[in-house]
Amino acid sequence: MRLPDLSLDAFRRQLASVDALPQLCVLGIATGLITGSLMVVFRLALMLGAMLVMPHDDPEAFEQLSTGLRMVLPILAVTIIGFALWRQPLAARKIGVSHVIERLTYHQGRFPLRNWLNQWWVGVVTVVGGLSAGREGPAIHLGAAASSGLGQLLRLPHNSLRVLVACGTAAGIAASFNTPIAGVIFAMEVVMMEYTIVGFMPVILAACMGALVSQLVYGAEPAFAVPDLALGSLFNIYWIAVMAFGIGLLAGLFIHVSRSERLARLPLWWRLTMVGALAALLAWCYPQVQGIGYDSLSDALFNRLALDILLALVLGKLLLTAFAVGCGVPVSIIGPVLVIGAAAGAMFGLAGTWLWPEKAADPGLFAMIGMAAMMGAVLQAPLAALMALLELTHIPHILPPGMLAVVVAGLTTRQLCRCDGFFISVKLHGLHPLQQPLMQALSRVSVPAVMERSLVRTKRRVSEGQARALLEAKPVWIIIERSTDDKPTLALKAADLARYLIEQDEREAAAKDKVSDPDDSMMEALIEAESPAESIAGKNVDRSPLRSPPPETEQAEDKQALLDLLEIPGQRLDLVPIHLQATLTEALNVLNESKVDGLYVEHGYRPKQKRISGIITRDAIERYYRLSDSSTA
Repeated sequence: MRLPDLSLDAFRRQLASVDALPQLCVLGIATGLITGSLMVVFRLALMLGAMLVMPHDDPEAFEQLSTGLRMVLPILAVTIIGFALWRQPLAARKIGVSHVIERLTYHQGRFPLRNWLNQWWVGVVTVVGGLSAGREGPAIHLGAAASSGLGQLLRLPHNSLRVLVACGTAAGIAASFNTPIAGVIFAMEVVMMEYTIVGFMPVILAACMGALVSQLVYGAEPAFAVPDLALGSLFNIYWIAVMAFGIGLLAGLFIHVSRSERLARLPLWWRLTMVGALAALLAWCYPQVQGIGYDSLSDALFNRLALDILLALVLGKLLLTAFAVGCGVPVSIIGPVLVIGAAAGAMFGLAGTWLWPEKAADPGLFAMIGMAAMMGAVLQAPLAALMALLELTHIPHILPPGMLAVVVAGLTTRQLCRCDGFFISVKLHGLHPLQQPLMQALSRVSVPAVMERSLVRTKRRVSEGQARALLEAKPVWIIIERSTDDKPTLALKAADLARYLIEQDEREAAAKDKVSDPDDSMMEALIEAESPAESIAGKNVDRSPLRSPPPETEQAEDKQALLDLLEIPGQRLDLVPIHLQATLTEALNVLNESKVDGLYVEHGYRPKQKRISGIITRDAIERYYRLSDSSTA
C-alpha cells in the first residue's frame, strides 16, 4: 500500500485547489492560537501603558485623572503619532481594518512587517493617550497579518492566504470581545465579503481557538457587564423603529465626517492640532468620551448615566472619533461605535419613559439594541451586529427587536444618507472588488490547480529525430526557449508538431510509392532505349535528361536538416512568467496587463534554481470559471 505524501510541497499542492478543507482547518487552528496569544500580549501592553498614567492600571479610568492630565494626554498622543508615524513613508502609515481589506484586495493578503510593528505602538498610544479609539482594529490587523505571515513563512499559495487573513480577523474579534460567532461573521461579511463552506470552517476553528486563549487568561465574561432585561409591551417596537431611524442618521453623519475631503486637504500639523485640541476640550468637560468607553457603555446599559453625559457620548464621541479618522489619525472605530450606539439608544429609552411611563421598556434595553443598530449601520454588516448583540447580552429574545433596528438603521444610512460601509471606499460598477463574482471565484484557487503540467522545453531549431523524441513524453505543450538567454518566449501545441511530422511521413511514403510504381519504371526504360549513349574519345556519354537524386539520398538530407519550430503551422502562445503561489485572479491580471494568452508558471525563489512547473492559459481560466459558476448555479 502506498503511503500518502506528507511533505510540505504536497501540502502546498493540496492547498492550491478550492476544496483543500482539511489543510485549511489545520491552519485555522494554528492561526487562532497565534492570534489569541497576540491579543493577550496586546492587552498586557495596554495595561503597561496604563501603569504609567492611570490609577489602578485601568486604561479606562480617565474620569479619575486630574483635569490637566487628561487634557494633556491626547495632545501628547497626537504629537507622538505625528513625529513617529508621519515621518515614515505613506505606505508604512496604513494600519487597521482598512489596511487589512486593502492588502486582501490588491496584495493577495500579504502584509508588510513595518505596518504590523506600527500597529502595536499606535494602538496603545491612541487608547491610553485619551483619544476616542478601540482595541478591535489593532486586534484585527495584528491577527490577520500574523496569520498571513505564517502562510508566507511556509510559502503557501495565495488563495490560502486569503483564508488565513479571515482566520486572523475572526480570532482577533473573538479574543477581544469574547464573541467567537460575531468574529466569524465579521470576517466573512466585512473583510472577505463572501460566504463559502471552505471559508467558514477554518474561520470558525480560528475564532474558537482565539476565544479559548482569551478565556484561559481573562475568563469567560464578556467585554462589559449586561443587565437581564425584557421587551415588555409590544408597543416598544414602534419606538425601537424610530430609534433605529435616528441611529441610522447618526451613522450617516459619522461616515460623512470621517470621509471629509475638506479635512484631508488641510496641512498635516493643522489636522493633528485640531484633533488634539478637540479631544482636550471634550476631556475637560466629559472624560467619558476618551478611550474605548466600555465602562460608560456598561453604565448606559444599567441606566446610570445622566442625560448630559449621554449627549456628550452621542455627539462628542461621534465627532471626535470621526474627526480623528478624517484628519488621518489611525484610531479604531468599532469600540467607539458601540458606545455611541448604546448612548443614543439609552437617550431614546429615557424619552420613551417620559412619554409612555407605563408601557416603555427599560432604557438599558434600548441601549443594547442601539449598540447593535449603530454597528450594523456604520459597517453595513447586519449579521455581524446581530451576532455581537446576542453574544454580548446572552439574551435570545432580544434578537427580534434587534433585527428590526439593525435593518431600519442600515437602510437609513445606505439609502437616505447615501453611505456604504465604513470600510468600503473603492468600488467598481457598484461593487467592491472583493464583492465581484469573478474575483471571488478566481481568488479561491491558485494556478497549480488549473495549470497544464505536461510540457517539455526545447530550443527553436531541432532535428526530426529530436522532435520525435520530444513527443515520446506525450506533452500537451512544447515550450520554445530563446536562443539568447534560455527564457521561454513561446509555447507550441504538441499536437501541432505531431500533425506536422505525420504529414511529412505521409509525403515521404507517397514519394516512395511513386518511385516503386512499375509504370514509371517501364517509361524510364523506353526513354533509355530511344536515346542510346554516344562514344566520344572512347568514353560513353549519357545524353538522357538530368535526373533527381535517389529518394534515399533526399531522406538522409531531410533528416540532417533542422526543423524551425516557429515555422511549423500550429497554435502558439506568447508567454510571460508568473509564480506558483499566485491565484487565478493574479494570473488573469498578468494576462490582461501583458496582453498575452499564456503564462509559464515558475517554481523556486533563487534565479538559478527556478524551474517551470506548467503553463496556464486564458482559456483554462475561463473554462474553470464557467465550470465553477455552473456548479454553484
